[in-house]
Amino acid sequence: MSRQEEQQKRIGLPDNAYRELKPGEEYQPVMSPHQAVPEVSPYSVTWGLIMAAVFSAAAAYLGLKIGQVFEAAIPIAIIAIGLSTVSKRKNALGENIIIQSIGASSGVIVAGAIFTLPALYILNLEAEFYQVFLASLLGGALGILFLIPFRKYFVQEMHGKLPFPEATATTEVLISGEKGGSQAQMLLVSGLVGGLYDFVIATFGWWSEVFTTRVFAFGERLANQAKMVFKINVGAAVIGLGYIIGLKYAAIICAGSFVGWFVLIPFLNYFAEGMATPVGSNITAVIGAMSAEEIFTHYIRPVGIGGIAMAGIIGIIRSWGVIRQAVALAVSETTGRKGGASREELRTRRDLPMKIIGVGLLAVALLIFVFFQFGVVHNLTHALVGLVIVMVIAFLFTTVAANAIAIVGTNPVSGMTLMTLIIASLIMVSVGLKGETGMIAALVIGGVVCTALSMAGGFITDLKIGYWLGSSPYKQESWKFLGTLVAAATVGGVILLLNKAYGFTGESAMVAPQANAMAAVIEPMMSGKPAPWLLYGAGAMLSLILTMIGVPALAFALGMFIPLQLNTPLLIGGIVAHLVATRSHDEKLNQARRERGTLIASGFIAGGALMGVVSAILRLLEINYVDESWVDSNPSQLLAFGMMLLLCGFIFWQSLRARPESE
Repeated sequence: MSRQEEQQKRIGLPDNAYRELKPGEEYQPVMSPHQAVPEVSPYSVTWGLIMAAVFSAAAAYLGLKIGQVFEAAIPIAIIAIGLSTVSKRKNALGENIIIQSIGASSGVIVAGAIFTLPALYILNLEAEFYQVFLASLLGGALGILFLIPFRKYFVQEMHGKLPFPEATATTEVLISGEKGGSQAQMLLVSGLVGGLYDFVIATFGWWSEVFTTRVFAFGERLANQAKMVFKINVGAAVIGLGYIIGLKYAAIICAGSFVGWFVLIPFLNYFAEGMATPVGSNITAVIGAMSAEEIFTHYIRPVGIGGIAMAGIIGIIRSWGVIRQAVALAVSETTGRKGGASREELRTRRDLPMKIIGVGLLAVALLIFVFFQFGVVHNLTHALVGLVIVMVIAFLFTTVAANAIAIVGTNPVSGMTLMTLIIASLIMVSVGLKGETGMIAALVIGGVVCTALSMAGGFITDLKIGYWLGSSPYKQESWKFLGTLVAAATVGGVILLLNKAYGFTGESAMVAPQANAMAAVIEPMMSGKPAPWLLYGAGAMLSLILTMIGVPALAFALGMFIPLQLNTPLLIGGIVAHLVATRSHDEKLNQARRERGTLIASGFIAGGALMGVVSAILRLLEINYVDESWVDSNPSQLLAFGMMLLLCGFIFWQSLRARPESE
């Protein structure tokens, strides 16, 4: 074996990177924890901040335009590798991780901001730049500080037990760029295939992005009469995501979706003919006049929200020991007492000291109070109540957000934020805060909590990447605050500019679907109208029942909350992964095939995410070659289904070419 081959083999991921550790076994990251490696430098920090600003602007525009926020971690990782290659930097892996970690602040801050704060403009309320900026900044800082004490639990103690799909894809990108050789070539090829595939859909519309059974005559009748319709997003990125998640969790997620779409919606429709009046909170149409999608929005999604909330409460109860340990450690180290956990000397195991975390939380809490008092409600009691709501809900749901990202790669932050808005509205009304001031207060509170939970979910991905590759957690944690600052300032400016240029209501306005949903919830609450408590309660009871029979309630509830077309490709990807990993009786061969498939799926996610950025830029420049009449046609959807089968065939065929000795 040549010296170069030995070097490539040495820097590859260990064989226990993705599986549970055996008794007494330890995971050794790619970069040695016993050696100092280049990480934080003017080069890595500067590029990280540039990425945070650029991707915040692009993600905010696309998110407000079509309601989807692309994940920035993967395209930033690809760009970081390209920059280090062009500049011929040696041992750049540590610096690339820092660039990715700082830059990835963009996607999570954008998601937290655009899901809530544009609702201020939708409701014709006065909203200043500093309100948007401070809500995003303080929420992001709160999410970082709340998550740090749970890092070891999620990334170390749960090693191999949670799939971490986005972290897996980003790690494969970073390590393949560093390793080179056949893995880098395979990642490049799959990235080109997945990227061009998704780019053609988004920019040229050669085939539809979603296939539905409405393309067939019987499917159309079934959708109209029984309200039963099957949908699947044929994108390369989501199928790759399903492969990495695996069949088990993908099946549970889809089970939740199938119960909603193929059991509850037809069940409700069965009684439609006998209904002459609308049923439910703030609903103006009878079920018989609704499409399956409208029934999902009005009746099924609230059940999913209740399920997510109860799954979160169950998760809090189950992880109470971890929470108690984290709080006890913070108190003991902050007060200077001995008896806390012994300090880890290895750089890969060091977090920011708990004393700093405690002081930081106090400082952020004080700033949130000052912000609420002088920038939002101008009332001492209301500011204190708002602070308590933010701190309690953000703390309790931090573990839920992190767990959701670790399982499915999708943060149910909008569902948890809806619950936050409802709770905040009820409490605010009970203390005498109503009307426009009450709506502003509830939405700003929701914005802070939403951003905190979005940051907690996104940051656990960065820390898992660092754990696999051997980064220094305390450095990632320290510089994440600066990325948050830049992202918050950028997204605040973009929201204001887009509101002036397009607005969020009326023709040619930015869609901002999540913010419109928040506005629809908050207005009746502040006007004394009821919320769908029975549906929330039904979801909560469903989560309890699932927990009793040993089914992961959060994954199931996520399936009920996330639209059907985004869940079904996860199942397709999971089935492909299962077939790839079980074709042979030789476990080593199956392992090699599984790993090669993971690399290909990571390439699909990376290519799709990178092309998502390009598509966003083109949309910003109003360059769009999509023929909407063709995209919505039946032939376009049939072609899309065929292209999806070809894509799955590519993963399957390429994965089976793996050989243990070649990997």
